[in-house]
Amino acid sequence: MTVTLFTTNYVPGYKIDKVLGLVYGITVRSRGLGGNILAGLRTLAGGEIVEYTEMAHQARQQALDRLAKQAESLGANAVISVMFDSTEIGNTMDEIIAFGTAVIISPTGDQRQLVQLA
Repeated sequence: MTVTLFTTNYVPGYKIDKVLGLVYGITVRSRGLGGNILAGLRTLAGGEIVEYTEMAHQARQQALDRLAKQAESLGANAVISVMFDSTEIGNTMDEIIAFGTAVIISPTGDQRQLVQLA
């Protein structure tokens, strides 16, 4: 079963049949010494630090993947109100968490608002 993630509190064209509860995905990331040195050199020139941008993207995607996996294990077909939070641990690591509410949804009779779930 595929779990679809939504940042909204509801899904137009669908009704919530059952709320299964809070689900989350978490990851803690640290850039290696080589990446920190390269990123440090990039700060001298200014602009985007590509190494950190890529690390942040990967961390958020991994947190979302883990969130969806936990929701699927509960029998959910969707997660609503998905959000991110992050915390710096020491000066070298970042904790990224994605969280939301696992639900079971089904289409309503209103086909005009029907959202096609993947």
